[in-house]
Amino acid sequence: MNRIEKVFQIMKKEGKKAFVPYVMAGDGGLPSLKEKLVFLQEAGATAIEIGIPFSDPVADGPVIQEAGIRALNTGVTLKEIVDCIREIRPIIHIPLIFMTYMNPLLSYGLERFSRDIQTSGIDGLIIPDLPIEEEEIITSYLEEVKIELIRLVTLQSPIDRIEEITKRGKGFVYAVTVNGITGTRAQFASQLSSHLEKIKSISPLPVLAGFGISTPEHVEEILQYCDGVIVGSKIIELMEADNYEQIRALINATKLPIA
Repeated sequence: MNRIEKVFQIMKKEGKKAFVPYVMAGDGGLPSLKEKLVFLQEAGATAIEIGIPFSDPVADGPVIQEAGIRALNTGVTLKEIVDCIREIRPIIHIPLIFMTYMNPLLSYGLERFSRDIQTSGIDGLIIPDLPIEEEEIITSYLEEVKIELIRLVTLQSPIDRIEEITKRGKGFVYAVTVNGITGTRAQFASQLSSHLEKIKSISPLPVLAGFGISTPEHVEEILQYCDGVIVGSKIIELMEADNYEQIRALINATKLPIA
């Protein structure tokens, strides 16, 4: 059983909510990735999403774009990131998920990439620019090595598309909470709660909400309607500011009773 599937079975049994933070591999230098993953694991993260720096990240807002540029400026490569994860994996026990785009994977070679991330200990993959109509280009390789492809549902996704997306895989569904790119938001669209409830009513998989979540209050609010949250830009901002206590506060918000 894939680590993602296993951890969500445990979370459901124990009635817990998930918190998945995002970090950019290579931001601050690739050696700093180990320290970040260890901290997030010890702080209580359910899983960790690891961004692969890319020159044209169409789904990412300014904070994550800038983190990617800082990483690229160090000269880090995808192969070096994969090798780094392989070295770190023995001390990281929670699921690790790569978030990347298709161009770096095509350049690497899809079959080789799938095999290499499996041996390095990656459990899942998020590819925002890969629609379900074209995902067969890589799913056969991922299924062979038991890597979960995590699919996204947007605010504009119609019912039939949500049904099609959520019936695939054994990981979780990534419910996008805003229209547009990643980045912190002061508030969310009024229809967000009904959107998440709709996905939950359809999906046989856990539903995690991401994009724009930046405060413990956001976490508490959104967890009323789904199984967990994914936080990216705010984690990067707080790490840049060495404000690790605020990261702990975000993670701990998942442990509060849901009203």
